[in-house]
Amino acid sequence: MEWLRLVHDFQIVGFPIPLFPTPVALATLILFLWSIAPAVKGVVRVGFLVWLRITWAAFLIPAVIGVILALGGLKVPSATDAGSGVSKYGYPVDPSRDAEHWMYAAFTLLTLYVIEVLVKGRMIEHRVGLKYLPLATLFLYGCAYMIGRVAVFPGSTPGT
Repeated sequence: MEWLRLVHDFQIVGFPIPLFPTPVALATLILFLWSIAPAVKGVVRVGFLVWLRITWAAFLIPAVIGVILALGGLKVPSATDAGSGVSKYGYPVDPSRDAEHWMYAAFTLLTLYVIEVLVKGRMIEHRVGLKYLPLATLFLYGCAYMIGRVAVFPGSTPGT
């Protein structure tokens, strides 16, 4: 169980600007930057598709582990009291953050699916769909970033 928690809680530490606190946020940031080329050119190359699959893996591995941990009764650190009303990161405990963590994970999963639809040209004409690719990947990055942020920092209702 401790190994699962270690894999799930992995953070990228040491970068001065916290643009990508987790591997999922880093993968989605790269995907966002990469999505500009297919939107402009109107063509998706193999490299983008490979990175999209890497992004899926970077999301699904901690997501599945998170479900296993949740079934074991665990919640995100910002919602768990580590003693005297603070989380393991030293911030006030906010139980509402657990539901928020799940919400952002669901948005990430849904957005990855929408990106697949845009790239494959289903439900919308291919070239038109590719124009929306940077917007979808930017939203994806925001959701992935918030997954990590919500797990660490309290929200607007700490202590309740």
